[in-house]
Amino acid sequence: MTLTALVDYDSGNLHSAQKAFERMARETNAGTIVVTSDPDVVAKADRIVLPGDGAFPSCRAALENFTGLYEAISEGVSAGKPFMGICIGMQMLATRGLEFTETQGFGWIPGEVVKITPADSSLKVPHMGWNDLVIDHAHPVFEGVKTGDHAYFVHSYHFRVADPAHRLAHVDYAGDVTAIVGRDNIIGTQFHPEKSQATGLRIIANFLGWKP
Repeated sequence: MTLTALVDYDSGNLHSAQKAFERMARETNAGTIVVTSDPDVVAKADRIVLPGDGAFPSCRAALENFTGLYEAISEGVSAGKPFMGICIGMQMLATRGLEFTETQGFGWIPGEVVKITPADSSLKVPHMGWNDLVIDHAHPVFEGVKTGDHAYFVHSYHFRVADPAHRLAHVDYAGDVTAIVGRDNIIGTQFHPEKSQATGLRIIANFLGWKP
């Protein structure tokens, strides 16, 4: 039985994400979803999902508070297991984050997390609500998702990738704002797929069936 670990490191309420992943696992016969902070369970999982709400520094610190958890995630990714980061879980893939204070990320996708600066000063930050995705590079996790489909965002910082090939999708907010990053067996969404209705559920289902 395929096991997907939804990592719980006290970074926010995981209820919505858990329900969305469980629903799509049932509908696609994709095995079991487990919410866990146990490194041993993460190490045994076939897929790993790392959510995150709040600020980059606090999420990074919270993850380090769980002994062995980051190491279990990192070893799984190095072994080729499919990985999805959500919101701050996606931002932590970067080399560093610049929210409040410079904070080291995982360094799995080179780049930095910087404040959103819309060219139109009337647009508010945080970037909050629905926005249209623009697909930059095709990916198996986007099957059935197209440019113009909506996703739900709540964030003030976004991932500025060093290599344009790693930005898989963006949205326009008086300037490009990174929406999805990825390489190899790693993918990350700035938006919340569990709150993005049909688009988000499709991405979750595709991830659960993805074999990079």
